[in-house]
Amino acid sequence: MYPGMTNVMGLLDGKVALITGAARGIGKAIALKFASEGASIAFTDLVINEAAEETVAEISAYGVKVKAYASNAANFDETQAVVAEIEKEFGRIDILVNNAGITKDGLVMRMSEAQWDAVIDVNMKSAFNFLHAVVPVMARQRSGSIINMASIAGQTGNPGQVNYSASKAGLIAMAKSVAKEMGPRGIRANAIAPGYVLTEMTEVLPQAVKDEFIKLIPLKRGATVEEIANTALYLGSDLSSYVTGQVIAVNGGMYC
Repeated sequence: MYPGMTNVMGLLDGKVALITGAARGIGKAIALKFASEGASIAFTDLVINEAAEETVAEISAYGVKVKAYASNAANFDETQAVVAEIEKEFGRIDILVNNAGITKDGLVMRMSEAQWDAVIDVNMKSAFNFLHAVVPVMARQRSGSIINMASIAGQTGNPGQVNYSASKAGLIAMAKSVAKEMGPRGIRANAIAPGYVLTEMTEVLPQAVKDEFIKLIPLKRGATVEEIANTALYLGSDLSSYVTGQVIAVNGGMYC
């Protein structure tokens, strides 16, 4: 801090971020990181349960406005309604993080139609739903940053995850397309492709499986959720004001 300064501006002061599926995991880490840099936070999850309320409390500790919304991101009409409610409550939407996602793994010859549909709906159709609702808001503002949470699986494919890999590849293509469509309106769109991340979901994997992942990573460790959130902060802030249509791989060198 320079002499005489009493306050340091955050990178996201005055901005409003909408993050889907942010009650826990990577979405929660992004919400907390954005809040620590001054952003107001609106986040959605399928239900607002105790975990979501705890996330609200943690975000509130940064002194920013925050509200959690129960919404099925895969439902088009629900998404239109919740985005309208968020715009009314917060006045604007500067950052959209399409983070909602699930897995329903299985070999392609054994994968059911229901497994395919569920993953495509939650991971990819939900992103379309929010893009459809949020892009007009950003267009009126003539500014905005869209971040699609993709995956290394969307770049390389992964055995047993044809549905998940397809959905994440779709998120990459969607970001590139929106970047070209909406660049003239001052809207940027990018994707983050994490590799092996240390989360509650990966913590329950057998140690042998985790060891195999580590063997493939030049940095010899998994990413923390905070490291993914740092990348989202870069893309959401003006630090990346000339970055659009890109895929930022955060994978420790697992895929280059």
